[in-house]
Amino acid sequence: MKTALIQQKFYGNKTDTINATTSKIHEAAKNGAELVVLQELHQNEYFCQSEDTKFFDYAANFEQDVTFWSTIAKKNNVVLVTSLFEKRTAGLYHNTAVVFEKDGSVAGKYRKMHIPDDPGFYEKFYFTPGDLGFKPIETSVGKLGVLVCWDQWYPEAARIMTLKGAELLIYPTAIGWFDGDADEEKARQLDSWITIQRSHAIANGIPVLSCNRVGFEADSAGVMAGTRFWGNSFVCGAQGEMLVQAGHEKETILYADIEHERTKEVRDIWPFLRDRRIEEYQCLLKRYCD
Repeated sequence: MKTALIQQKFYGNKTDTINATTSKIHEAAKNGAELVVLQELHQNEYFCQSEDTKFFDYAANFEQDVTFWSTIAKKNNVVLVTSLFEKRTAGLYHNTAVVFEKDGSVAGKYRKMHIPDDPGFYEKFYFTPGDLGFKPIETSVGKLGVLVCWDQWYPEAARIMTLKGAELLIYPTAIGWFDGDADEEKARQLDSWITIQRSHAIANGIPVLSCNRVGFEADSAGVMAGTRFWGNSFVCGAQGEMLVQAGHEKETILYADIEHERTKEVRDIWPFLRDRRIEEYQCLLKRYCD
């Protein structure tokens, strides 16, 4: 199965950004991609750099956004993983991945479960934690374990998706550096981000697809200096082997071929799921074991 991750920048407004995205989806489909993955909150800038109620308006058109991306998936005959700002009702919003089947139907959705609250990433102000659980989405290209950004640091999320039958782990992402950080610190952060996701592939014997954005985005409120998104979208195989990786600056359509049968081969030689001591894991349900 040929997959495509679309790593791109924000073009200054929703219309121009969407036009660029749809053009890249069309190109990916022409090149044979059956599964196309977009980055986190791909329609707009990453607005969570500060807390401002005006940005809730971005979620007002959620239903129309779903209809639009449905037509794009159908037009290009691809399974499409999107990342949208969902207004559920007044004062209740989610960071939601919506997956579309090749015919444009909604295959399923996932509401981001782990919500950060850090300088430049004030997501708890905007997003209510998801309530759909960790449930793979059935599609014509396999069972997709779709998670979102901050979820990628949590092995529990990857494990539960795997135990429920996910054949791929997919992470739409928006993460980057602050220019004021030292080069050494930037290198450590990027290495940690790649390593934790590759570890999910290894521990679960499952491929991982991680799609990040690029480009510098200033904080519109002027509170933060801005974020330089580090790109480096990648796909790794079931042993954590790096199949493809994008750079940290340029927009890219990153292609990878996924072999579902490879998962069985890897799990047969590394049967981590067989040897789990599930009767000894009660402590995982505690915040901390004092």
